[in-house]
Amino acid sequence: MTATAPRTTESSESEARGGPRPGPPGTLTQLFFEAADRHDKVVALQSKVGGKWQPISHRTLVERVRRAALGLRALGVGRGDRVAILAENRPEWAIADFACLTSGVTDVPIYPTLLAEHVAYILRDSGAVAVFVSTAEQAAKVRAARGGLPGLRAVIAFEESVPTGADMTLDELERRGGAADSAEVAATFRREALEVGPDDVATIIYTSGTTGEPKGAMLTHDNIYSNVQAVLDVVPFGSDEVCLSFLPLSHILERMAGHYLMHAAGVSVAYAESVDALLANFGEVRPTFVISVPRIYEKIYARVLENALAGGAVKQRIFFWARGVGDRHADIRLAGGRPAGWTAVAYRIADRLVFSKLRARVGGRLRYFVSGGAPLAPEINKFFYSAGLTILEGYGLTETSPVIAVNTPRHFRIGTVGKPVAGVEVRIAPDGEILTRGAHVMRGYFNKPEATDAAIDAEGWMHTGDIGELREGYLRITDRKKDIIVTAGGKNIAPQPIENAVKTNKFVSQAVMLGDKRKFAVMLVVPNFEQLEPWATSEGLAWTEHAQLIAHPAVADKMQREVLSELQGCAAYEQPKRVALLEHDFTIEGGELTPTLKVKRRVIDQRHKTLIDSLYE
Repeated sequence: MTATAPRTTESSESEARGGPRPGPPGTLTQLFFEAADRHDKVVALQSKVGGKWQPISHRTLVERVRRAALGLRALGVGRGDRVAILAENRPEWAIADFACLTSGVTDVPIYPTLLAEHVAYILRDSGAVAVFVSTAEQAAKVRAARGGLPGLRAVIAFEESVPTGADMTLDELERRGGAADSAEVAATFRREALEVGPDDVATIIYTSGTTGEPKGAMLTHDNIYSNVQAVLDVVPFGSDEVCLSFLPLSHILERMAGHYLMHAAGVSVAYAESVDALLANFGEVRPTFVISVPRIYEKIYARVLENALAGGAVKQRIFFWARGVGDRHADIRLAGGRPAGWTAVAYRIADRLVFSKLRARVGGRLRYFVSGGAPLAPEINKFFYSAGLTILEGYGLTETSPVIAVNTPRHFRIGTVGKPVAGVEVRIAPDGEILTRGAHVMRGYFNKPEATDAAIDAEGWMHTGDIGELREGYLRITDRKKDIIVTAGGKNIAPQPIENAVKTNKFVSQAVMLGDKRKFAVMLVVPNFEQLEPWATSEGLAWTEHAQLIAHPAVADKMQREVLSELQGCAAYEQPKRVALLEHDFTIEGGELTPTLKVKRRVIDQRHKTLIDSLYE
């Protein structure tokens, strides 16, 4: 797990290319119309309304998109304008997005979890002339900022009743457009929509900002279109696929993979009610594809472990026996072999007793999970694989539309993010930084030419800020360049692999490694109190609040041992010399996590400075 930057020796180990791009440049409007014509399904989109899943067909989708686009035109919104979308995942999000794209309008997605001041910044910086909002809560954020947004002409709500601060509903916008609609208008609209060019800016996506001020990445139609085509080329899709969508559509991974890619492949998209309702939605929708970030897989793994440990001695023995059998079975398959003999027999028993139940909890039809946004612990990936649930881990950035590399059913290697996709070049710089070039790289940052020049060099190479290495064409991510900890003694430590290893422990909910320019590394840990409390009770400890529990010396010793038990393969300097416990988990609302659940390391460092300083006394 040593984190020194990889050496650049031979070109084969420092450069890789996913082959030529599959086809000529294209646009998302082209993708929209061609996919609707080709698939023409009764259930293109679906969402739960009044307790029942309600479908929207491709034909209805095309009609509603056209009428919403004509409604925008009636409001004076035209080509080159920018329109924001501030909403949770739902069919109206897709309708608003495609209405903008087919109008030649650049849309600006905004995370619905952002605070009002951050929403105001994005609306102001992007110069949005209109904004779609989902609910009264989102409309209130815009209302609070509207006095400072003289260019904002319309606020359009998805709700049936117009919330305070909105000018109209989406239904009213569509009715306006419908008043001007006809067969002749529809033909003209489609022809004009297809005049949008591959190099036109389709969207401006503001980075979630683990540090600093958010920047708006300008992605062209072909940036995203080329990425969709490249992934279509390597991931097989059937005719009855269903994708459960819950990662925010404001995030480029869900936007490309859970929205455009699924539309192009003819996959029905079901919008989850909420993250809290995920398990119920899994059972109702029975998805075949799910796209998420590692934190969700970590939580599923932790829940499986908790259930096993809560079931008594026999259930625990069965679970750990099955996990061991699954590991051996997976090792053979990952090496290209075919399990046979007792291994095959034992696996069938383990599958019946343990793994089949996990698959049933996610609907029983799942073909692939997809993971991106942050590194996934190999141990967790392998556990899912052994259970018959393949996680295709990939890698990319908002600025790269996003996929740079991804594991595929044909080229699959746990511990890596796969091989570069078609049309994408990857190079490892001498300092270990991953560089990429190709049709997927953004045009630049909106209104920030200096930041653009810093990110993309004169030869077109995008500097990702991530450290990694190439082995046999597979890309492995070590860490974020800015997150590398350099101790006062000059030792380099990549914190993410260490944190991921620690988070596989049943007593750990969250872990953050710190120590840059300090004598040694330390770690802040949020315990998994559902596991820690029963242990504390068995030890005869007394407490009434979490703060009292973590203050017990016995608990501190216990958590220190649990952390170090997961790091036995690390060098001594990579292991935290001190572990401090926190009583509350990190949250988006608290500012410690981005909307995609990545840790804001600097925020945590600043917020807990007194505690961290005490670890060095």
